[in-house]
Parts: sequence; structure tokens; C-alpha cells
Amino acid sequence: MEKINVIKEVTEELLKQLQIAAGVEVVAGEENVFQINLATEESGLLIGYHGETLSSLQLILGLIVYKKLGEWVRVVVEIGDYRAKRNETLTAMALDYADRAIASGQPIVLAPMLAIERRAVHMALTDRSDVEAISEGEGKMRHIVIRPV
Repeated sequence: MEKINVIKEVTEELLKQLQIAAGVEVVAGEENVFQINLATEESGLLIGYHGETLSSLQLILGLIVYKKLGEWVRVVVEIGDYRAKRNETLTAMALDYADRAIASGQPIVLAPMLAIERRAVHMALTDRSDVEAISEGEGKMRHIVIRPV
């Protein structure tokens, strides 16, 4: 498939410019979503603090791919199951904080998070009718408050 080849070439070229050796695999998902799996010894460098570098890399790759293809496709960059593991951690944390908010009767303010991380927390609590999760703040200071209902 042409899109997969373009995404793989763009990713390999960007990593080459960054002087990072990595194996690149591109997997087509549904509705113009492509997952880029990277295998590298320098995963910490590419993931960055709380995944900030990984999110930036994903954004840049998405823009370059758009320029090459002339259409928007969603690219999701995964390095060593980081996103999957982080999502599991955030889900467990959200459920724990929801229980704490109920037990104490007080709202719990979480640390600022990236949008994708806030979404994971909101999704983890969608089935809970005893708490509400509200995003507050602006920009890098945007965070979630978990309140008992």
C-alpha cells in the first residue's frame, strides 16, 4: 500500500536526520489510522518526559505525511508498548483516585497531563456514576479534578 510506504520512508528519514537507529514498522488500522512501531535502543530519548517528546514526534510525522500524501491521515507512534503501558497505569491511577475521592468526600486534583493522558483518565471513569472527572486549566497546566458526585 502506498500510504504505508510513504509513512515508513518519512519516519526512517526523520530518524536518520536525528541520528537515531531504529526499526520501523507501519501497520494500517481502521479509517486512515496508521500505527508506527519503533524499536530502538534510544527509546527514552524518543519518549521524553511523560511522553512529551513522543507526542511531538507524532505531531511532526503527521504533518510531514500530510505534506507528502496531500491528505490527513492519523499516525500513532508507539515505542516499546509505552502508550499501552502508560494507559494501563493511568487507568489504575484514575480508579484509585476515584475511590479516594469517594472515601474522603473531597475532590482530588491530578498533576497536569497531556491531552491523550487526560482522555485515558476520562475514559477510565466513564462507567463510574459516583464521581465526575473535569478538565481544568490552560495549556501545559491543564489537569483533571476528580470529584465525588
